[in-house]
Amino acid sequence: MRFFSAFLTAGLLGLAPVASAQLLQPKSMFTRADSLRGHLSPLRACYDVNYYHLDVQLDVARKALRGSNLFRFTATQDFSRLQFDLFANLKVEKVEYQGRPLPFTREANAVFVTFPTPIRRGSRAGFTVHYAGQPTEAKNAPWDGGLVFSQDSKGKPWVATACQGVGASIWWPTKDHQSDEPDSMLISVTVPKGLKDVSNGRLRKTTPLKGGATRFDWFVSNPINNYDVALNVGDYTHFADEYAGEKGKLTLDYWVLPENLAKAKTQFAANVKPMLKSMESWFGPYPFYEDGFKLVETPHLGMEHQSAVAYGNKYQNGYLGQDRSGTGWGLKWDFIIIHESGHEWFGNNITSQDIADMWIHESFTTYSEALFVESQFGKDAARQYIHGQRRNIRNEGPIIGPYEVNKEGSSDMYDKGSNLLHLIRTAYVPDDARWRELLRGLSRTFYHQTVTTRQVVSYLNQQLGQDLTPIFDQYLRHAGLPTLEVRFSAQGQPQARWIANVPGFNLPVRLRTTGGQYRTVPLTTSFQPLSLPGLTRTNLEVDTENYYVGVLIE
Repeated sequence: MRFFSAFLTAGLLGLAPVASAQLLQPKSMFTRADSLRGHLSPLRACYDVNYYHLDVQLDVARKALRGSNLFRFTATQDFSRLQFDLFANLKVEKVEYQGRPLPFTREANAVFVTFPTPIRRGSRAGFTVHYAGQPTEAKNAPWDGGLVFSQDSKGKPWVATACQGVGASIWWPTKDHQSDEPDSMLISVTVPKGLKDVSNGRLRKTTPLKGGATRFDWFVSNPINNYDVALNVGDYTHFADEYAGEKGKLTLDYWVLPENLAKAKTQFAANVKPMLKSMESWFGPYPFYEDGFKLVETPHLGMEHQSAVAYGNKYQNGYLGQDRSGTGWGLKWDFIIIHESGHEWFGNNITSQDIADMWIHESFTTYSEALFVESQFGKDAARQYIHGQRRNIRNEGPIIGPYEVNKEGSSDMYDKGSNLLHLIRTAYVPDDARWRELLRGLSRTFYHQTVTTRQVVSYLNQQLGQDLTPIFDQYLRHAGLPTLEVRFSAQGQPQARWIANVPGFNLPVRLRTTGGQYRTVPLTTSFQPLSLPGLTRTNLEVDTENYYVGVLIE
């Protein structure tokens, strides 16, 4: 028996049929608090947020916040009680409705408000939450959520937010569920003397206040997901540019620490416009022309904050100077600029309704890195880069997480998801123009929407006239790889099938004899003859460069 896999990290997953016992994972115990946070309950589904006005005053010395958030909403059904979210360590001082306080109760990080009379379906209303306290301080942003309280090289305060995963309610009151985005938002941030705030959207107004504080009003005219809402406070300097894009002039605004201005001008000039050209070519126009594009230097590594992308890669190529692919191609561009900006299309323009489906954000965005490599250095370089991404895959758990408990799946959603998309392109869409249109169509179809895995896969099925659901289910919902099993009879006749967890799994695969040309062979989970002249155990080659699969030859 001769065994090999597409990459070492596939390990023994392809050695034998992927039995269900291999995929048994310890069951996580989810709490009532997890359900309150992750479930779109009737008390959350009853209202659709149209607009927020978040008004925050930052007390840097105390690492504290005080402020309010106005909710304007449309009732989707009759109700008299609803839920919004705010972490329990922050105090709700009052909830106002039509100038009067509303009674409320709290459980875990959820707040329940009761209205004096029923809100009727279709009606529009609003309430304001006043709150204060010391928000959770992030210990290792952006991987853990909260506020980052830091100092620049001159000892001046430098503060930023990073809260993906844990949720925006870690620092401001909101309906903290990805399925509901406000149509627009005003973000008002008051900061101490000598500091500036940079948030999402466009700066509408700067107001000096008594005592030297300054209020900055930023307006977001597009839908925005909660975790993208950001404040970035520091002694920033600003420079600007513009890009002639597919929808006209796109403003480019850069906010950096003064001591890094020269480095920023060089690094951003080298990366931003090539990134925009590549992303617009593959995915369609930048989704937020009305709000512009910004890079904001932050004391953490980076985050895809919509129209205000957080940047902390220290003005160097790679990922903090390293190439995640190990191929050398990743050292030719700035990973944080390319990856986090790619999220403007996947994560911000197209947002998963449940964080369990976060692969929609990360798989497509990680794949966008390879498409950027392709646009700059060619298809061979891109194939090498994608293959190199496999060094980060662990195949230890499903990419899709458990639903309705605010739990994401395996980190394989990044690199394994990227390899899955490349596999789909190789197997089903060899025409580059067709693949480009498929991706651009995805951005058009789900423009400014929240979506599910089912919707994304259904779109691809419809466009390709193929049922790819079993393929996506195998890669997204199971830890193990599909394994190509090839058997030779006593007479040397070859047969092949797929070993997979998903019933009905089928995938055409590229095979050849050594030195020959690849032939695409459709295979299922049932053995069928292979009609490749001269094929033997020793000269069979499987295109594992482009197919991330296990291979078992008997």
